[in-house]
This record gives sequence, C-alpha cells and structure tokens, in this order.
Amino acid sequence: MAKLTKNQKLALAKYDKDATYTLADAARIVKDITTSKFDASVDIDVRLGVDPRKANQMVRGIVTLPHGTGKTISVLVLCTPEKEEEAKAAGADYVGLDEYIQKIKEGWTDVDVIITMPSIMPKVGALGRILGPRGLMPNPKTGTVTMDVGKAVQEVKAGKIDFKVDKFGIIHAGIGKVSFEQDQLIENARELLATIVKLKPSSAKGTYVKSVFMSSTMSPGVRIDEKSVK
Repeated sequence: MAKLTKNQKLALAKYDKDATYTLADAARIVKDITTSKFDASVDIDVRLGVDPRKANQMVRGIVTLPHGTGKTISVLVLCTPEKEEEAKAAGADYVGLDEYIQKIKEGWTDVDVIITMPSIMPKVGALGRILGPRGLMPNPKTGTVTMDVGKAVQEVKAGKIDFKVDKFGIIHAGIGKVSFEQDQLIENARELLATIVKLKPSSAKGTYVKSVFMSSTMSPGVRIDEKSVK
C-alpha cells in the first residue's frame, strides 16, 4: 500500500472516509480538503446498477450545468462556407473544413469539442480512428452534429457537457472548480444527478444509483448519501 503524504493525512483527518454525507456537506468537505496550488476540478462519480454491455442499459446524456464547468472550452466547427460566420460569431475557436480535416489526419487534436453538420459527417466519419479514442467524434445525440452550429457552440461554451457510463457501470463528470462557491457546486451536481436519474433505462432492475462520490483532482473521494440527491 502506498504511503500517505502529509496533505493526504490532513485531508483524511477532516472527515470520515467511511461515512456518507449530504450533497451540501460533500461540497463543503471537498473544498476544505483540497490543498493543490492550482484551481482543481471537482468531479462526480456515479456507480449505476446497469450492465453497459447491453444496448438497452446504456446510459448516455447531455446536461448544461447552471454555473458552467469553470474550464475554457476550445471548440472546432467543421462546416461549409455559408456557416462559418455563424460559428465565429457564436465564439468558435477554430472554423473551417478541409484544412482542419487534413490537420486532424496529420495528428492535430488540440481541441475539447468538435461540432459539425450532418452533410459533413461522411468526411468526419473517416477520422473515427483518431477522434473516437479521444472522445472528440461529433454525435447527434450530444448535439454536436447539427445545422444550428451557432447555438451548439454557445451551449458548449456555457457549460454543456455530455456523459456516458463506462464499462464498469460508472459515470465520471466534471461539475466545476474548487474555486466555485459551495452553492454553485451543489446546483451543478444536482443538475447532473437529476439528468442521470431521468435517464434510467426501463430494463434496469434493482437499485439504479448504487453510489455517488465527489472529489477534486487531488483529493480523496467523499461519499454522498444517494437519498440526498433523489
């Protein structure tokens, strides 16, 4: 077992790692036990009672966090010339088509989100081996394949995120920064958790939300009482 650092020992002394807390208390504790010199991200991990191997139990969705993520999101819009001004006016960082497709083929993926149009997807689909593993492939289900590219850019910049249950049945999502006010973290977490609850597959049996943890980039996890978020 790895030896605990001084900061880890101090953090664990401030709360009971085996106890469960309300969402409000968890947000307060995570802010209190984070000692990193940078503005750490705050994450929520939700273990679900689903089998992701079954298509009818896959949980995936999008949510716009009321207070954003606290991150500067870099957006590339792959579109036809008549949509370029709309994308730029909405705040897209990169706008174009063939030149960026070529750059991606050469290994450039220095963006957080890629938005495109339905008519462009055949070209983008050819980039699947590059974009897929990096989570950058546009998808109609997440609103990143659309004719309304301006609105899509604005939503992403405002704090819209997409999430997906992994092969272990866990959803990992960032809900803000340690510098956020406690109430901002609570409201962002509630919005995410409420969306996850709404997406419960009808085929999922037994307990749906098995556990919920909140943590920061450098902190231990704080378990949240599932009843406090329903």
